[in-house]
Amino acid sequence: MARSLLPTRPGRGPFSRDFWRSPLRGPRFTSVLGVVLLAGVPILFVTGLLSYAAYNPDLAPVNDKTPDKGILGFYLFPWPTDPPWLYRLTQGVHVTLGLALVPVLLAKLWSVVPKLFTLPPARSLTHALERISLLLLVGGALFEFTTGILNVQLDYVFPGSFYPLHLYGAWVFFGAFVAHVVLKAPVALRTLRTMREGDAEGEASDDATDELVAARPDRPTVSRRGALGLVGGGSLLLLATSAGRSFDGPLRETAVLTPHGGPEPGSGPGAFQINKTAAYAGIRAAETSEEAWRLAVTGRSGTVRLGRADLLGMPLHSAALPIACVEGWSTSDQWWRGVRLRDLAALVGHDDPVDVFVESLQRRGAFRRAALRANQVADPRSLLALFVNGEELTPDHGHPARIIVPAAPGVLNTKWVARLTFGDL
Repeated sequence: MARSLLPTRPGRGPFSRDFWRSPLRGPRFTSVLGVVLLAGVPILFVTGLLSYAAYNPDLAPVNDKTPDKGILGFYLFPWPTDPPWLYRLTQGVHVTLGLALVPVLLAKLWSVVPKLFTLPPARSLTHALERISLLLLVGGALFEFTTGILNVQLDYVFPGSFYPLHLYGAWVFFGAFVAHVVLKAPVALRTLRTMREGDAEGEASDDATDELVAARPDRPTVSRRGALGLVGGGSLLLLATSAGRSFDGPLRETAVLTPHGGPEPGSGPGAFQINKTAAYAGIRAAETSEEAWRLAVTGRSGTVRLGRADLLGMPLHSAALPIACVEGWSTSDQWWRGVRLRDLAALVGHDDPVDVFVESLQRRGAFRRAALRANQVADPRSLLALFVNGEELTPDHGHPARIIVPAAPGVLNTKWVARLTFGDL
């Protein structure tokens, strides 16, 4: 018997099945959205873990923003320097895909809201596990996507550091996601296999006994295919307005939903994206002048202090490298020129490259200090850069000297360098 589409009085509260009136809800609608998330969420999880590994958090306390990670750091490994665009790829995929999946996630959460209010709370052990996984899944998803989007927009309004919050939340979310998939994937796949015959609009009918299907639905104002098209269109719109920050040319100016949307700052050789300006970091021109600035380099044989003229007297090398940041934006290859880090290590008694601890003149903000592994110091493209694109570094790009390392997150490419301490960390 067909379900009535006549207007009726809704149930007295969300725990009543009559309260939920949308004719769109049903296992088919939910299953399609679930399959999309089944493909996308594991990619988000893996690229997020790779982003965390790229910080080399086991190297030194200053790199580790999650000191209580415990067994959650079991997979960490020394971050490689090849290919040099590695972090640009992994973090670009992580942020862009995360933004594009927001409409799918919201639609999926909307589609299963009635399940959060079903009574009794648990009809069996399997049902109890499903309810618990659903609560953790919904809470974890909202937390991860919200903190991630705020981080992309450089809005740190949440309590505590983004790094541990996002890492711990990721494990809770993904654990609940895996449990939910194990419990619901067979049902979802079975539902999709039955989508053969449709109604007048080309859509199949759901089983009226399913708890997602409204017992007394309102009149439909859009078909399920139309709703799925709207969700897909929203995802494509977010993709189109965020992906450009990982590319060059006119496409870059379409990235209005990622930080610093619009034209690049300034003009000339230094006209590529930055996060922190010299003014924000508290850098004064008096301390970076050629007369005042000295780089302290410490190692096995002691400490040497080098002015800019001393560095220019050393062998200079060039490398074409991008900059990529945790917020998902990146630049194309910039042409950097300066002194190799391994040559500076040799200057203070380390013939074999070792770890280095980098300190900046920066007075405020995170990552005023950072550590790099020996494999990063050893790479011939790892430089203490003095020039970019044929000109001296601008103040905002780290004048008088900055670190540039292939495949490293942007915050580890320290600007306004004041001290390098070589040795095992």
